[in-house]
Amino acid sequence: KRYRTEAHQNVTCRFNERLILSLADCSRCLLVNDDLTVLPLSSRTADVKPVEVALIGTSEQNELLAELKESLVDTPPAGPLVSLCRTYDQAKAVAQFIDALAEKQLKPPTSLTAGRGRGKSAAMGLAIAGSIAFGYVNVYVTSPSPENLITLFEFILKGFDALEYQEHTDYTIIRSTNPDFNKAIIRINITRNNRQTIQYISPSDAHLLNAADLLIIDEAAAIPLPMVKAMLGSYLVFMASTINGYEGTGRSLSLKLLSQLQKDNGAPPPIKLEESIRYSPGDPVESWLTSLLCLDATVVQNLSSGCPPPEACELYYIDRDALFSYHRAAEAFLQRIVSICVSSHYKNSPNDLQMMSDAPAHHLFCLLGPITKKDQLPEILVVIQVCLEGQISTQAIQNSLARGMKGAGDLIPWNVTEQYGDREFPKLSGARIVRIATHPNYQRMGYGKRALKQLKAYFEGKFMTLSDDNGHAMDDEENNGNGIETIDDEEVDLLKEVIAPRKKIPTLLKRLTERKPEPLDYIGTSFGLTGELLRFWKSQKFVPVYLSQKENELTGEHSCIMLCPISPSVERLETQDWIKQYFVDFRRRILKLLGKSFSRFTTGIALSLLENKAINVDARELRQSTIDEVFLPHDIQRLENYVSNQVEYKLIMDLTTDLAGLYFQGKMAGAHIESLQKAILLGCGLQNKSIEKLMEEFHMPSNQVLAKFYDCIKKLTAYLTQVMERTIEGTMAKESQLDMGDGLVPLRQTLNE
Repeated sequence: KRYRTEAHQNVTCRFNERLILSLADCSRCLLVNDDLTVLPLSSRTADVKPVEVALIGTSEQNELLAELKESLVDTPPAGPLVSLCRTYDQAKAVAQFIDALAEKQLKPPTSLTAGRGRGKSAAMGLAIAGSIAFGYVNVYVTSPSPENLITLFEFILKGFDALEYQEHTDYTIIRSTNPDFNKAIIRINITRNNRQTIQYISPSDAHLLNAADLLIIDEAAAIPLPMVKAMLGSYLVFMASTINGYEGTGRSLSLKLLSQLQKDNGAPPPIKLEESIRYSPGDPVESWLTSLLCLDATVVQNLSSGCPPPEACELYYIDRDALFSYHRAAEAFLQRIVSICVSSHYKNSPNDLQMMSDAPAHHLFCLLGPITKKDQLPEILVVIQVCLEGQISTQAIQNSLARGMKGAGDLIPWNVTEQYGDREFPKLSGARIVRIATHPNYQRMGYGKRALKQLKAYFEGKFMTLSDDNGHAMDDEENNGNGIETIDDEEVDLLKEVIAPRKKIPTLLKRLTERKPEPLDYIGTSFGLTGELLRFWKSQKFVPVYLSQKENELTGEHSCIMLCPISPSVERLETQDWIKQYFVDFRRRILKLLGKSFSRFTTGIALSLLENKAINVDARELRQSTIDEVFLPHDIQRLENYVSNQVEYKLIMDLTTDLAGLYFQGKMAGAHIESLQKAILLGCGLQNKSIEKLMEEFHMPSNQVLAKFYDCIKKLTAYLTQVMERTIEGTMAKESQLDMGDGLVPLRQTLNE
């Protein structure tokens, strides 16, 4: 259900097909029926030979582990805790953490990196149990979610058992009442020797760490770097990060975080866990699972093609039937796609991979440089994942507005409809850019903009499509056979069925001229608002229409939706006013919320939200009646006194709210101020920021900020004075005409006189 949308209901199970084909390649997979008869799919296991008992012995790593455990038997608390470790790497990591705890000295952050299934969370849990034994009072644990800490808290309790702590007698457990956290442990109170606490906190609650003795950051690379830096302080810090697997974020993000910490804090190199607990070294099952779910797609290959000019690069459509066909070349191409996506986003999971393969509304594009070698896989610069949305029925719209019932998918239509109550917008056809990921070595070089520009041109119909006489695309995915032969269930015999790849695999990459685009009214995107992303989308003429008032609990960012109308024909240009109406309403709401939900925005982001070159918002001149409604005569006098340097700026700070409101509402068309002056006016007047706060934000001394503030108020006061003077001049002109009219008499009376 989560893969379907209102207009796209037919799910193609490409992921299951690839799964079944991959099982045939796994040399340790055996498929049997109810009678335990081996199916033909497991033909590779027909030659399984028993392992000789002599070959089953103790490995070198196990011998080292036994020696380490033996050496620490009489060294509490290290001995009991290390005895719980399963690998030599894990035991060494726990011993290093315990050494750091025993010294009780402030050190740079100690980091731990590991792949999936290496015992990272267990090692951190045992280290926390050791910290309690050493007398640490306030121990804080943070991660993207309490659910990420289930294993960590489990091994804290196992560590307590090894140290002979008794529940209810020596410690009590407190679980979360939030249904989203599934009763996860969020606090442990220890009362054995003195009062000690192990407490979970959110990454955004760094201000609560003033009394911390030890901070544990799990999945540190999944937390934005500014938040991690904000949590560092005058206490011991241990952090861990998964570098691959669905819990991981990619080696590039982990290395970026760790290298930044080493540079800023002089942190030692990270402790590495390489030996697997779940699998033996070189286990084919682990290799199969890693390949199937692309768990190891964390190292992005360096490109050998250099840096081609963005104008020389072309966008291609990726046929998902070919991409997930389990062909050798397709698998290599899929790994490259996933590696670029992983390196560009904080969170990835197998669910994302399955949605990429099966969701009927999703499509993939990639930007490639000039292809010179036809016998090699092309090197990918940018990957774009698009989801088609909209075309929602009238009945579904009525159910949504009347009863709050929303269908699956269609993120942009439902949010915009809820925001503006527009019953017509969901009927439009749109495409949401789910992700646009650039190769990490080629970011900020114009490749992302080039890919997005070509994507817009494609949906605008600017690429000449090779079509047949009926106007249909020659290689349209919907008209192509997928190479699967349909057979009735009664004709299938599991003992005789042969599972093989498709007979006809379509072309993996298609030029945009080889596929007919879907007719669209707009392209949209939804992302966590940052200044850099806002500038990028604005540069491509996207317009903000929605901004959530609630921050994301992990990143602290507000979700933003931006739209770009698509005009494939001249006849449809007259219908583009809807985006202007949305933006005008959006600006009006933002102006009112800048002092509330959005007061923490930088003035640069706030100002950027209000201004957009893609939309021409008409400004109008200020009227005397508006001045009389907003300002008292004494208020104007205060402004004039400040401009003439008779009073200090604090005496007029209350008037900046009214001045900023009039200016940014477009009611002072004749007033022109600089960008920095706009930012200062917006910060003081709408976000209620002090001059001292603006000094920190702009990295400017107070005299320069006050000088810009003075120039801004001087220009606005001069504009108000001009409006009032013009009003007085107009009034005097009318009065003079009336005065002249009082002395006039009829012509007949004059002649008689």
